[in-house]
Parts: sequence; structure tokens; C-alpha cells
Amino acid sequence: MEKYINTPLTTEKVKDLQAGDYVFITGTIYTARDAAHKRIYETMIEGGGTPFDLTNNIVYYLGPTPEREGQVIGSAGPTTSSRMDKYTPLLLDNGLKGMIGKGKRSREVIDSMIENQAVYFAAVGGAGALLSKKIKASKVIAYDDLGTEAIRQLYVEEFPVIVVIDSKGNNLYEIVMQSS
Repeated sequence: MEKYINTPLTTEKVKDLQAGDYVFITGTIYTARDAAHKRIYETMIEGGGTPFDLTNNIVYYLGPTPEREGQVIGSAGPTTSSRMDKYTPLLLDNGLKGMIGKGKRSREVIDSMIENQAVYFAAVGGAGALLSKKIKASKVIAYDDLGTEAIRQLYVEEFPVIVVIDSKGNNLYEIVMQSS
């Protein structure tokens, strides 16, 4: 089913999403890859805050290429989500409601998603140039020293994703495997 949602996410919005839904997101989302996740996690463990409020927000596992002249951002394809799995449950426990990436997630992350009523979306890998056209604004908000892995605040319009794992734990990858 095709759905159009605006950020921030809410528990009600997340509960309405089902594995396999095509979703078009409009609003603010944030980027963070491996190095940023590690830094956020370590800061939180030491009792510090996060560079942006996680509550009801979406993190896109993205390290964009540099923008060309006249562009807001360079190629913006997803990175492999499992590399963030050891950090994700803590972020979900602190209010994160959505993640965008590619590939499978660990059982621990899925259990945390169910407990925290969160959703995992996949963006199409290899379509970074096309996805970047849906990003209307981009600014680095933290960890500038990480270069392309710095945390960015993005404004997206009808950013296309697919619900891979919904808040009930239904997993599109497993559903497809069972049906074939």
C-alpha cells in the first residue's frame, strides 16, 4: 500500500505502517553512519546528550558524496544498516522512531523496535543520485570532523522508502523468503 507521511513520526503513525508499504516521507530527517553512531552511543553511555532530539525522529544511514555546484547534496544512497545494530537499541530506548538504510537487522534491534514502537525503512541501494533529488535542504549539525559521516539535518519531500520491519516485528525480507 502507498502511504504519505510527514515527520515527526508518532506512535500512531508508526502503528499504521505495515511491512511492504511504500512510504513517501516529507519533513526533517537526520543522517548518521557508523562513526557518528559510535560517538552518540559513547556520549550517551557517559551521561551526555545527543546532537539532536531523538524523540519521534528518523535517522537515515547515509554518508553522502560531496554536492556538485547547484546541488543541495551529492549522491545520497543508504548504507548497510547492520553496522549500526549494536548502537540502535539505546537510540530507540531514547525516542528514535524510524531508521532508513538497507539490509537485515539483528534480533536485538527488532525486539527493541517492537518494544519502542519503531519502524525500519529501506531505501533503494544504487539509487543515490535519484534519492538526492528528494532532498531539498541539507546542513551539517554535528561532528563536522567526520566529513561525509557528519550528522546532517535534511529536509525531504516525498522521499521514497519501503517498510521492511514494522512496529509489530513483521519483516518483509522473511515474508518474501517464505512466499518463494
